[in-house]
Amino acid sequence: MSTRVTLDLDPIPFPPSLNPTHFQQFGREVKGIHPRDLVKNLFIFQMIEKALYEHDLLLFRNVDLTPEEQYSLVKPFDSSAEQYGHGNDHEKSTKTILHSYLNTLPRVPQVQVIGHGTVYNHEGIPALTLKHGHHKTFHKTMIPSEDEEKFGATRFFRWHMDAALYKFDPPKVTALYGLRVPEGPPQVVRYDDGSGDELPVPLGTTAFISGKVMFDILPRKWKSFAVRARARYAPHPFEWIQGARAVSTGFGIVSEGLETPFEQLSEWEAEKRKTYPFLWKNPVTGSLHLQVHPMTITDIFVDPLPPSMVAEVQALYPEGGHINDLQDIRKILSEMQRPGIAPQLVYPHPWKEKDLVLFHNRGLVHSVVGLFKEDQIRLFHQCNLASSDAPRGPDQVDLEAWCGRDREQVP
Repeated sequence: MSTRVTLDLDPIPFPPSLNPTHFQQFGREVKGIHPRDLVKNLFIFQMIEKALYEHDLLLFRNVDLTPEEQYSLVKPFDSSAEQYGHGNDHEKSTKTILHSYLNTLPRVPQVQVIGHGTVYNHEGIPALTLKHGHHKTFHKTMIPSEDEEKFGATRFFRWHMDAALYKFDPPKVTALYGLRVPEGPPQVVRYDDGSGDELPVPLGTTAFISGKVMFDILPRKWKSFAVRARARYAPHPFEWIQGARAVSTGFGIVSEGLETPFEQLSEWEAEKRKTYPFLWKNPVTGSLHLQVHPMTITDIFVDPLPPSMVAEVQALYPEGGHINDLQDIRKILSEMQRPGIAPQLVYPHPWKEKDLVLFHNRGLVHSVVGLFKEDQIRLFHQCNLASSDAPRGPDQVDLEAWCGRDREQVP
């Protein structure tokens, strides 16, 4: 006789800063099952898979999880996937800006050790020095050191989805597991972009924003643009931006010509460059998520309005086009994406030790946040797998919904 399994999903608590209007379905805490049960029981996995795409982020509290179990947990979401999101041998790419932040576990190369400080005798590694992203190593402007010390002022380091954006397709799911979480007073994220925006955050948070919300709040003219647009990314994109500097919000690059010329990059192949739709379709809900990496894009291709549609008055690029000027691209993306990181739209997760967070990597964008003292240890395991397929973009129904009015309906 089979035992019926019920999935207990509780809404996750939101900070006072978050406006819940757009987040009724966002985030759930899973209770009553252990993550390893997903591997043992197909029915449980199918429920979790559906819940993940419906809620974008699932939290398991107080979980004991080995690296092998973490990898086994992620793999069923894309059973043909085998490589870490940047490749199992990504550590050979020493020119990339990611090199100093990721540390591969040799026996499970799909799992990376990330965090801050030096840890000893961890998973068979005698000593491991972890580097937490600090804005002074990457941003064009900096918070004064005295403000960091006195006020706990900090920044979003680099907004991104987990994706190599060259050779490998973006992972569907990322698992973040917090083994050691430092304690300390909260900090305040400064946007420093003239808006006056600030956001109180827990020490060492991971900040998440919803690509769905980012699309939903766009004016209709930008929705019409997004549903027709595709982004092409640089070859070896994180090597390309190694010498560049980010804007103060961590959501883009300052245009000052510091990107590495293509001919000076490591050897690359044109067919391995990636071009993806601006909007990635949720495989369960059908929602569209604005998922564009603003730092590594080199070209925007815009399809013309469908012949059956009448352009709205404010339609952008109704005839289509190819945009390849970096300043123009970054201006467009800033207008489209900056509203989506407003303080009331950011979920800063309050980590506790042994938290496991599964998140929909093709539906959310996230950032490292914060500043640690030398003796504050942050130890996390991260696992994601380069996908066996590319993100699916808008379909004909989406085009008809957002591109204008049907000619036959126009009087």
